[in-house]
Amino acid sequence: MVTIEGLNTYYGDSHILRGVDVEIPTATAVGLLGRNGMGKTTLIRSLMGYVKPASGRVQVDGKDVTGWPPEKMARLGIGYVPEGRGIFPNLTVRENLVMTERPGLDGRRAWTLERVLSTFPRLAERLGHGGQQLSGGEQQMLSIGRALMTNPRLVILDEATEGLAPLIVAEIWRVIGEIRATGIATLIVDRDYRKVLAHTDQAVVMQKGRIERAGASTMLAADTAGLAEYLGV
Repeated sequence: MVTIEGLNTYYGDSHILRGVDVEIPTATAVGLLGRNGMGKTTLIRSLMGYVKPASGRVQVDGKDVTGWPPEKMARLGIGYVPEGRGIFPNLTVRENLVMTERPGLDGRRAWTLERVLSTFPRLAERLGHGGQQLSGGEQQMLSIGRALMTNPRLVILDEATEGLAPLIVAEIWRVIGEIRATGIATLIVDRDYRKVLAHTDQAVVMQKGRIERAGASTMLAADTAGLAEYLGV
């Protein structure tokens, strides 16, 4: 569904992505691993159109969409759960959710407000609360729920469990598993590489802006020497 070829991205004079190639097939979960500062978030931001690559291309369904703005990428069926959550603090939980509600590209509405609230019962109890009144874990649930309300074909989760209590982390991983089971493709970035590999079909490992390892998640999980070299584990 998504193909990234030879992507080079700069921040000023700093060359961040160096010829990155990644594929995200339909209905496939892909993990994106690497230590901090290796280019993972820059890759996501380049894919989503927040940063324009200097060269290379991004394709969705075979169509070149390199440099398209985020709103156009969202219309292609890509839901984004950014690091930092990005919810609207002055809107209620309900308003944060219904503002993105729309059918998928196939016209279906598999993810409705009712389904999101049943998936995240905590949000159902706080529908009238403002975004700023929620705990960090509740804000993360809201961010994921908002992405699901777009009925996406692909959900990108950038550090969805960062800084959360263990019980909330377990809940987030449960929902990620549920999303995967529905056939929605996922691209997952998280510091817990074991959880990433357990919840994905394929994974890539980034090192200094390049892809250094790629393959089946089970294969990478068994490559303890390679993980130690590139992830410092």
